[in-house]
Amino acid sequence: MKKHTQHTSQIFKIRLKKGDTVMVRAGKDKGKTGKIVAVHPSTNKVTVEGINVVTKHIKPNRLHPQGDKVTMNAPIWVSKVGLYDEASKKAVRVAYAFDKEGKKTRVIAKTKKAVK
Repeated sequence: MKKHTQHTSQIFKIRLKKGDTVMVRAGKDKGKTGKIVAVHPSTNKVTVEGINVVTKHIKPNRLHPQGDKVTMNAPIWVSKVGLYDEASKKAVRVAYAFDKEGKKTRVIAKTKKAVK
């Protein structure tokens, strides 16, 4: 029987960038919007502000002598989020196009409008 192994050396091409406003397409936070705080190309995930909030328990240490519960944003799969389009109020897909100077830019796949 073949053993499944995770390849950690693979880097995924993520079309979303830090600072982009995204909308969640699937999961417990479906329909919510937030700003990307961090992009993780090695795990194919993004961390979004206010999305996938989890509670982490901290063992007692010098800073927290009694221990503590901290809420934090956990990374979410990039396939579950889409760039938020203000005009259509929906999550859209991102494509690439070349402008008049020959520079590669991000555009909305359906309307071909440039992404700000």
